[in-house]
Order: sequence, then C-alpha cells, then structure tokens
Amino acid sequence: MNMTDVAERGLVLLGCGKMGSAMLGGWLRTGLPPLSVLVIDPKPSAWLKEQGVQIGGKLPKNPAVLIVAVKPQMMQDALPDVKALGDGKTLVISIAAGTPIATFADAFGEKTPIVRAMPNTPAAIGRGVTAMIGNDVVSADQMNLAEALLLSVGDVARLDSEDQMDVVTAVSGSGPAYVFHLIETLAAAGMAEGLPADLAMQLAKTTVAGAGELAQHEDVNPAQLRANVTSPNGTTQAALEVLMDFETGFPPLLRRAVAAAADRSRELANE
Repeated sequence: MNMTDVAERGLVLLGCGKMGSAMLGGWLRTGLPPLSVLVIDPKPSAWLKEQGVQIGGKLPKNPAVLIVAVKPQMMQDALPDVKALGDGKTLVISIAAGTPIATFADAFGEKTPIVRAMPNTPAAIGRGVTAMIGNDVVSADQMNLAEALLLSVGDVARLDSEDQMDVVTAVSGSGPAYVFHLIETLAAAGMAEGLPADLAMQLAKTTVAGAGELAQHEDVNPAQLRANVTSPNGTTQAALEVLMDFETGFPPLLRRAVAAAADRSRELANE
C-alpha cells in the first residue's frame, strides 16, 4: 500500500481542527488529489471549504486510510459515523491524544489495522515530531504508508511498544509548552534586569528558536553545543551553575515535570 493507493481508494479524515488541517495541507501540497479526500467535520472552516476536498456525504466503500483527528472527549460521538470502515480493509490512524489502541480495536474490531500516533503542535508549521506504534494487524507496508502520511507535518519516530507513548506525550507532546514557558521566563528575567518588554521578548524568542535550529542541524551532542558557548569563569558558566544545580536546577525540575505529565497520561488512558 502506498500513496497511489490512497489517491485511488481515498482517505477519510474524521475531524479537521488545527492538527487535521495541518496534515491535510501537507498531503495536498505533496500531490494528493483533493477529491480523493473526504472530511467529516460538523463545523468545517473557511479554509477547508476552499481546498476542493469532499466535505461530508457518503463514506467510500473501502478507503485506504481513515485518520481519526477528533478530540478524545468527542470520540464516543464521532466514531459511530465511521464504524463501518472497521472490516480490516482500511488502515485506521489515530492522532487523538491519550486514546489507546484498545479503544479503537473495540470500536472497529480486532481485525482492523490500527496505528496510534502522537504529533505535537509544531506540526502546524511542518516542524513537528510524531511518534507512532501499530497493532499486530498492521503490515510493514501499512506502517510505511502511515509514516509517509505523518511526514507531511514533520519528523516521525517509531516506538517499540505502546507503553512508551505516555513518556512520548510528556516529552514531545507536552514539550512545546515547556519551551514556550522558557521563552516567557527568559523574557521576564531580561525585563527584571532592565530590558524593555518588547526587546526582552524578541531576544528570548529568537534565541530559543535559533538554539533549537542549531541543535537540530549540528551533528554533535547538545552537551557539546552547550560547552562550546561556555567560557571558563565567564557569564554563561555563572548562569549554568544555577541552571545545572543538582538539587534546584533544570535536571531535577524537568525530571519531575516529565514524570508528572507521563503519570497524568497514564491516568487519562484509564479514565
């Protein structure tokens, strides 16, 4: 199964909010015919209406892929609309946070190939990272197809087991919020030292974005990048002695933060 199969057999997108729109935009930009896509969304956006895709209407008989992109709290109301696609001929890909594969196996049947994926919000600009794991029914070709579809919004990482998804949620799913908070607090610290608010925010945003870009593209460990900036007895070393403190710095703080997010992810899966 490949993208040609998707173009010929069709793709159904259940839910087209921010993440669904980002994915759809990526598929259309890379050549997926608009008329091969059926979107099911009760409140289609103006942008969606301009894309030339099918909105609502009758389900195709055996589409290649169903993408479930609704919020978890809307799942019970939305899944009955597409339950008929659970005969094993359609690959189901979920990007719904905190919803385990078992939920979809119950809804669509044990013979249904299901891929659970966790994208993060930078996917909206094509710079996300998506972790994915499939059930035992998913073939190698289907995993490759799922990866090809998810690559439309950034990098893809394959997991070894679904248990890892809770930690992935805590690191990359929730991680952008940690970085946004870093920008907030870095700007506030600059203001506290006398910078105007707009200048402090400009410096904080650009510094964090540039450092992330450098870490992404340099083929060296981030620890080495940090060392490259740190002169002995200089300003960066003075700051890092605070940030890297074993008891009060970043290391224990982020361990507690990630553990709290992972624990909450496990709780949500059982609610």
